[in-house]
Amino acid sequence: MSNSIPPTAHPIALEIDYPDRDLNRLTTGFRVILLIPILALLALVSGPESVSRSHTPAIVFAAGGILFLPTLLMLLFRRKYPRWWFDWNVGLTRFGLRVGSYLALLTDSYPSVEDEQAVHAEIPYPEAAKELMQGMPLVKWFLAIPHYVVLAVLAVAALIVVIIAWFAILFTGRYPRPLFDFVVGVFRWGLRVNAYAFLLVTDRYPPFSLR
Repeated sequence: MSNSIPPTAHPIALEIDYPDRDLNRLTTGFRVILLIPILALLALVSGPESVSRSHTPAIVFAAGGILFLPTLLMLLFRRKYPRWWFDWNVGLTRFGLRVGSYLALLTDSYPSVEDEQAVHAEIPYPEAAKELMQGMPLVKWFLAIPHYVVLAVLAVAALIVVIIAWFAILFTGRYPRPLFDFVVGVFRWGLRVNAYAFLLVTDRYPPFSLR
């Protein structure tokens, strides 16, 4: 039986392994506290923070986050997506997904800065000259506005679901499968919008779907 992705499937995919076992009640109960160190690390690599004093240069303590504007300009004028820019953007995105999955109780494995763990995000490298329209990076963020609205509503629903799941795990040790699938679906939807509008790796418009 072939496991190949159907030609009509969206190129951006996300799967998170369902923990078909008892989850750690202790780490679930104190999840927000346990996340502080890794959230601080994620913040340092996700955006610039600087400290400056009068008459002295600013000291930059962070890496800079997703390379959106440089990628946009390179695609617009050179029709190229430098591979190391892509690797950085994808690596940071996957790291953020692992942290988000841990926060949402989808896994009780502490987020790794390198290993895939239970979070599997497929983001293919684009052949920019062949696969990406030259002017599209200028308007993708605008075309994705309907998704922002829907995702804002879904984010609120997902937060409620995670709170319910938190109590379920504390009492039963298990993450109810329908709740798990819903939260993963919201993550998947958000990843596809991010890949389209900000990572700029595909011109395929994100579907309005959790699947």
